[in-house]
Amino acid sequence: MAKDPPRIKLKFSNLAACFGVVISTLVCNFSSAHANWFKQQQDIMGTRISVELWHKNESQASQCIDKIFTEMHRLDAMMSPFKAHSEISFINNNASTKTIEISNEMAEIIDRSLYFSKISDGAFDITFASIGYKYDYRKKLKPSDQLIESSLPSIDYRHINLNNNTLRFDDTGVRIDLGGIAKGYAVDRAIEIAKRCGIDEALVSAGGDTKILGKKQGRPWIIGIQHPRKKSEMALVLPLSDTAISTSGDYERFFIRDGQRVHHIINPSTGKSVSATWSATVTGPDAITTDALSTTIFVLGAIKGIALIETLENIDAVIIDNEGNVHYSSGLQEPTSND
Repeated sequence: MAKDPPRIKLKFSNLAACFGVVISTLVCNFSSAHANWFKQQQDIMGTRISVELWHKNESQASQCIDKIFTEMHRLDAMMSPFKAHSEISFINNNASTKTIEISNEMAEIIDRSLYFSKISDGAFDITFASIGYKYDYRKKLKPSDQLIESSLPSIDYRHINLNNNTLRFDDTGVRIDLGGIAKGYAVDRAIEIAKRCGIDEALVSAGGDTKILGKKQGRPWIIGIQHPRKKSEMALVLPLSDTAISTSGDYERFFIRDGQRVHHIINPSTGKSVSATWSATVTGPDAITTDALSTTIFVLGAIKGIALIETLENIDAVIIDNEGNVHYSSGLQEPTSND
């Protein structure tokens, strides 16, 4: 039986407001002292993409940033289930009735997704979309319990038959969605582009997924983990460099129905929103891993989630449960409480 991970009670203090002043001051001082730091943002993949990098030449920095955003748009066009001509839409429209050919890149991403499904015993499962597509968070619509129940047999990663570049679904009701891994993959691709541009220091973020290249002028980046119930506050802050960090939370895409929070992180075993976790954060060497694992441990919950993290090398995690307790893996120092 897995042991309870270390935990502390989350303090409902104005940590972010105090810390935010420090961050703002550092950024302002940095900008005036180092004019070669460049930052741009665009809305792509259903979220805000932010690129920050240091370069001696403004023109070359701009060209590099343009290449990164071009890549982000390409990946969005390939993996968005909301675009009729995307590869993922082609898969969902055809793979349940016949064997289809897919791109090498898509095959690699699906294969990586299946790896996380296997190590988590299905807690991470891209076939959650078999019922997930019936949720509409903007219109505050959720499927009926009867529809959820009838769709559960289609939610099973073992229905995915991937053989090199060919794909077929065993069940006619299967749909897939790469939302739990796509942005992490995109962030990794962006950092690879930055490296090819000769960049040594950069940060690329896509919603809750961030990859850091090097440091920020010799100092670690300070990354805040948002308080899951108070938007203007941070629950924790971490100094990081040359790493990836991803956070999955129930506070970005949700609505309240009958007193229950209905959000986008679906438990594959129930077809419904996870209720035992508020947020899950994972650090590791690459963002495709941290992205998938943050979703995975969010679904597993604190005890099973931290137990899984402890079996993986160079991976750490922080989970905030639905009582405000903070659970962290052994590789992270216990956060300092604010008394």
